[in-house]
Amino acid sequence: MASLSTIDMKLIDSLFGMYGGYVLNFSNKTFASFFSRDIGIDIYDDAYAIHGTSKGKRLWAFLEVGQSSAVTKALHALWEIREAERMERGDEEKIPQARARLSALVVKLGGRPLAADKSTEPTPEKPAGPSDAVLATLETEFMALTQMDEAPQQRGYAFERFLKRWFDTWGLDAHASFRTVGEQIDGSFQHTGATYLVEAKWHNKPADANMLHGFQGKLLERPDWTRGLYVSYGGFSGESFQAFTARRLIMMDGTDIYFALNRRLDLGRVIGAKARYHSEKRQPFAKVTDIFPR
Repeated sequence: MASLSTIDMKLIDSLFGMYGGYVLNFSNKTFASFFSRDIGIDIYDDAYAIHGTSKGKRLWAFLEVGQSSAVTKALHALWEIREAERMERGDEEKIPQARARLSALVVKLGGRPLAADKSTEPTPEKPAGPSDAVLATLETEFMALTQMDEAPQQRGYAFERFLKRWFDTWGLDAHASFRTVGEQIDGSFQHTGATYLVEAKWHNKPADANMLHGFQGKLLERPDWTRGLYVSYGGFSGESFQAFTARRLIMMDGTDIYFALNRRLDLGRVIGAKARYHSEKRQPFAKVTDIFPR
């Protein structure tokens, strides 16, 4: 059983929420899923209802009655989720020495310390970015895709390969397409601490709501820090926006790609601006020409 003082509990509350009934941005469903998948605990067992039935009250009980090994594992995982969400929003840390204080608490309970904060280490001089020649080659490659006469499947594979090169050019650590049990993922990349899964469609017709729902279902089966980028060369139907509510995904069409390449825009900035626009406006498809006007 973990031995936590009043000061320890106050720190945990200030970092993740607890006494007010809420924990980070978890819903009841994702809170249960987090504890089941990542900690191996049924947080909705009656053993964790001694202070009440809200998410925060159940976390409070878990911290008091749980095994130290499970508590330190949970604190590590909660910190990683908190940091991923904070970086995604671009928020500054408001709690003094948050990482160091939580790390010391975890060590006191017998766990391993939190990973060092690389943002506080001296950073090497940032490269100037890809050369204009490299970006011009990518633009030419994309325009060549529009002229391909191959079968749709072959155009789709070529589109996926192009996207991976584009992501890698801007340092987004892209992975090629892969399969898991029962599903196909067209690729992934890293951006500000979040993993983005990619759905790439090279069709002239717009993507509809059913296609978007299918991709979102893949995201919702994964950890909460997973995001999605749906790339539809042919754009998105008006019906898709009326019949679909985007959660944790943003959208890009062929026109977006062209203007981002033609204007030599940093792809990381484009992804960040789209994500922020969706967070503020609840609109997952912000056109590049709107968020980066000349």
